[in-house]
Amino acid sequence: MFNSVAWQSLAYHAQCQLWRRAFPIAVCSKYFEPLKSNKFIRRHIMLGPQQSFSKTFFFRQLFDQESSTYTYLLADINSKEAVLIDPVLEQAIRDANLIKELGFSLKYAINTHMHADHITGSGVLKKMIPGCKSIISKSSGANADIKLEPHDVIEFGSFKLDARPTPGHTNGCVTYVAEDQGIAFTGDTLLIRGCGRTDFQEGDAATLYESVHNQIFSLPENFRLFPAHDYKGHMSTTVWEEKRYNPRLTKPKNEFIDLMNNLNLPYPKKIDVSVPANKVCGIQD
Repeated sequence: MFNSVAWQSLAYHAQCQLWRRAFPIAVCSKYFEPLKSNKFIRRHIMLGPQQSFSKTFFFRQLFDQESSTYTYLLADINSKEAVLIDPVLEQAIRDANLIKELGFSLKYAINTHMHADHITGSGVLKKMIPGCKSIISKSSGANADIKLEPHDVIEFGSFKLDARPTPGHTNGCVTYVAEDQGIAFTGDTLLIRGCGRTDFQEGDAATLYESVHNQIFSLPENFRLFPAHDYKGHMSTTVWEEKRYNPRLTKPKNEFIDLMNNLNLPYPKKIDVSVPANKVCGIQD
């Protein structure tokens, strides 16, 4: 009678009380109470339903293969105002063409931090799209039209992004949270089953650990997280997943610090070119 686990979960959530009223306690105990021990259903209950985007919220995830960078186009379908998170220089034409094709007006080109593995596309996009302004955190030390303070709010149409400070990979790392959509853009601070390195650009393992646990893991567990990079074919994750399965950030703080201080990673290939260019983020000549 109850062969489908998914149906069982739905029944448990939506109909358990109804059945208890309609049938004897013995029947309910036989068919419903054992469901609490089912691992899939326990996980479903803890995760909760994935929040759907608002009907007027546009989301598009884009990818640069060379740097394994994700760029995110968000827009208000009604007002046509759009923002682009972490644009890549080599993909600026692609991004500008897509924005034009969709009939959007790019209000802001936003960076999660001052990148070391690619040059931001903010400056080129400003030249290609009149009215576009660049954004980066003030603590990054980079130039931009708008330099964010902690918890500044970026508005486009009827939607908002809260700029949560998440330093550790760099001093200027920011996680952008769209609370009404149940999503966050974590930059290099938190990756899928990983995190950004902390051995250059003012990196500090203890600071990154605190940033993730205080600013990202404090979000509702069903929030979807979108990083700036992925190297294994993943596209997104959730707070629930990373709090349980991230092999680095599930460790105690002292073990995490020791791990990060002994990764012995190679020197970033493009850092000597990317960082100087990104220091003038959005106003490159």
